Amino acid sequence: MTAAGTLLSSILVAATGTGRPVHCVTSDQLPIAIKTFSATASAHLEAIGFRHEAGKTAILPGADGSIEAVILCIGNGEKADQMLAGKLPGLLPPGLYRFAETGADPEIATLAFLLGAYKFNRYKSKSASDAGMLELETPAGVDRLKLGVVADAIALGRDLINTPTSDLGPEAFAAAALAIAKDHGGEARLIVGDDLLLQGFPMVHAVGRAAGEAPRLVDFTWGDPSHPKVTLVGKSVCFDTGGLNIKPDASMLLMKKDMGGGAITLAIARIVMELRLPVRLRVILPIVENAISGNAFRPGDVLMSRHGLSVEIGNTDAEGRLILADALSLADEESPDLLLDFATLTGAARVALGPDLPPFFTDDETLAADVAEAGEATADPVWRLPLWSGYDAMLNSKIADLNHIGGGPFAGSIVAALFLRRFVGKAKRWGHFDAYAWNPSTKPGRPEGGEAQLVRLVHRLLEQRYGRG
Repeated sequence: MTAAGTLLSSILVAATGTGRPVHCVTSDQLPIAIKTFSATASAHLEAIGFRHEAGKTAILPGADGSIEAVILCIGNGEKADQMLAGKLPGLLPPGLYRFAETGADPEIATLAFLLGAYKFNRYKSKSASDAGMLELETPAGVDRLKLGVVADAIALGRDLINTPTSDLGPEAFAAAALAIAKDHGGEARLIVGDDLLLQGFPMVHAVGRAAGEAPRLVDFTWGDPSHPKVTLVGKSVCFDTGGLNIKPDASMLLMKKDMGGGAITLAIARIVMELRLPVRLRVILPIVENAISGNAFRPGDVLMSRHGLSVEIGNTDAEGRLILADALSLADEESPDLLLDFATLTGAARVALGPDLPPFFTDDETLAADVAEAGEATADPVWRLPLWSGYDAMLNSKIADLNHIGGGPFAGSIVAALFLRRFVGKAKRWGHFDAYAWNPSTKPGRPEGGEAQLVRLVHRLLEQRYGRG
């Protein structure tokens, strides 16, 4: 795994007007588009009985048999699916294409096209099907450089999540993070093993000490110290067995993705640094493998946290919030203007909202409104859940300052967020995102496998708040 990752930006080329035209049309645009086609292409549409239906496509031949145009139906008005252009790379033969017109936002359609071309082929033998490539002309008004940076960052996040732990354990993941920091001129430190105890990260150490590779924490900064302080924290559990509360086999199959929060964080950080957004960026990644051995932490143990609170362990399979708590405490100490954390934290979030809609939590109404706007504008959806203080009592412990789980089946994602809130007090604004970081099946622009959710959203959020580079 390199810091570069898969490059999707090479698909996007300068506009020449010579690419095969792709019409992304709403139902009212379809008749207008058809009038521009040759008799041969129109006859083909008539012969196949083509009618507007969201997601339906047709590749139209010209008189000489070559491709004259492509049609993609995207729905109607507010119901138009902004990401449907992500279907095209899986349907089109290699060649140069351009959007002739689109009822979708041209920037979202272009990005969806790039993201739909993503493939994770690291472990596959090369084949004849790998020959040739798609290219897409940059639409008018679309920033080719910026869109390429975003696409490549999301691809990096996907690559990290898709890579099995045999090749991306704590040591390799930390190395990837440090390489990204170094490539962009960031200043980094790495804390490994028992040094975590010496430097005040007891819960990171406890969660990761049973693994073959020592736990560690990456902390890097970038940018002008006078700029607003934006700190990103990402849960980075490279594999989660559940610890002594071991997971059943079906629940363990996807646990290579439990560092998805860290991958999302690194993808966002790379965008910030490459586009030189006017912020002072800090990235903190607590990196562990939650394994089982004689020195594994146990249910019923009491751990001291960096914050000074004692934490009773209710279940070792709720390890992510423990390492995040120490990392958030570190982040909070310098009172950042904005503190965001990302984690594949709870199954309860998936039960509530499914895999495509991460919940987010904040007590700041302005931040909540900005996050909702950014998600809507970028087709990177989220849904706010409450930090309901009435559930705080679920974290009560008879022997420690608090337990780290609720001890029952209710409100699991909210209770986890309330636990994290105990470790944030000085940050001017804090938001917590509980992501799935995985596509269970292929959808337009979202191939099955690892997914760097929230990256487009947070990029827009930061640009809207702090300006562009």
